Amino acid sequence: MEYRLERIGNLIQQKIGALIVEGRIKDPRVNPFLSITRVSVSKDLAWADVHVSTFRNETNLERGVEGLQSAAGFIQRELSREIRIRQTPRLRFHVDASLKEEFDLIKKIDEIKEDIP
Repeated sequence: MEYRLERIGNLIQQKIGALIVEGRIKDPRVNPFLSITRVSVSKDLAWADVHVSTFRNETNLERGVEGLQSAAGFIQRELSREIRIRQTPRLRFHVDASLKEEFDLIKKIDEIKEDIP
């Protein structure tokens, strides 16, 4: 069962990512720099928690998550067309700052390397 939930989560992650990149989500707050980092599906398939990140500033990320949440009905409908499961989970989008933190860390490491003679 756990493997199945993980597989469904990965599939949802791929499909939402494709919707974002292809520009099929028309909300202006959703930009192609948003990245779906993780999807956790509940055991009863009622909910899917979608974690969203970006390397851009936090304001863009929060607005993007709001845009995705606003478009959740459309996204869920698209998922139900592409994923053949009995019940398509309802989507909840969450801010995930990990990508920005990693980007900033790499930038700091590069700066330190430049300072070393």
